[in-house]
Amino acid sequence: MTTVTVKRANTTTLLDNSARSPRATPADAFATPDTAMARSAKAISPKPKHRKKKSKAKANRFGKGVKKTYRSIWISDVHLGTKGCRADMLLDFLKHNESEYMYLVGDIVDGWRLKKSWYWTSDFNDVIRRVLKSAKKGTKVIYVPGNHDEALRKFLNVNLAGVTVTREAIHETADGRKLLVLHGDEFDGVVRYAKWLAFLGDASYHLLLELNHYVNWVRRKLNLSYWSLSAYLKGRVKNAVEYICRFEDAVAQAAKDRGVDGVICGHIHFAEIKPMGDVTYYNDGDWVESCTALVEEHDGTMKILYWADEIKARVAAGNTSDIDEPDDETDVHEEWEETDIPLVAMAMAKLEGGEMKMPEAAE
Repeated sequence: MTTVTVKRANTTTLLDNSARSPRATPADAFATPDTAMARSAKAISPKPKHRKKKSKAKANRFGKGVKKTYRSIWISDVHLGTKGCRADMLLDFLKHNESEYMYLVGDIVDGWRLKKSWYWTSDFNDVIRRVLKSAKKGTKVIYVPGNHDEALRKFLNVNLAGVTVTREAIHETADGRKLLVLHGDEFDGVVRYAKWLAFLGDASYHLLLELNHYVNWVRRKLNLSYWSLSAYLKGRVKNAVEYICRFEDAVAQAAKDRGVDGVICGHIHFAEIKPMGDVTYYNDGDWVESCTALVEEHDGTMKILYWADEIKARVAAGNTSDIDEPDDETDVHEEWEETDIPLVAMAMAKLEGGEMKMPEAAE
């Protein structure tokens, strides 16, 4: 098992990727016959040189808030590739928050859904570009794959345009505490011991998320704020509540066994900070239901940001006419080409196994 240790000082141990060709792009790490053919066809025509340019400012229906800087940010369970993903809210979060360390704690791309049917929007591209831009600017980005993007677990020790991929990590806070960072699916008995049951539950869950998508479309038409139907039902179903409690106990016990001060995970889409004996359990939530992130202040204080509430307060204040500030350079990392991001997502879906149903034209 590969572990990245992030120390308290202003340096971090990043995995070496010197064996790769300097001319290779991140998409090459996921090359399959289909994606390789697409890249070869694209290579026939000459490519224009990358030029930095100012991006045009665009209206933001969420308005513009105050930009903040944290020591660390944890994000998980984004599920890019699904209709339930709130990439628009995550983009707003990433534009308003910066950090020295950024942890992507699994299920960022949903390979399980992409292998069944292709769904990819420009917002999904923008989320990945925003993360890559943060890495380029000096943020130490660590990607801990989950079960929905488990294809990336085949590429541990690979650095993707400044993003370190690792099975788990140890984060040391500003006040000296050591926290184990992992996705958490290894503690889920359904996923671990009966994967076909997990897929069955995944299909039902995504049906509920799709219903949630249309419920919130109606709410937007009525000028109402975001509300999660799936999160509402989860909190009122006895079995779901019992499962969350058992999951927390299992993860906390693993932290005790490892001799750390706490554990940070995702997986169950339920954000929480909970002292459990000698350790503290942290869950950073998700970006399909609660739209939450876990952050560390510069003094080591940890807290959960409920971004849907932040947006609701901003809209209530009546500042939705604000315009996003233009970036001083393009959001696209120089090592990534325009088509690389969806190609990587396609390759991840292929690596998950099964056949993908591709539409004639992707959004």
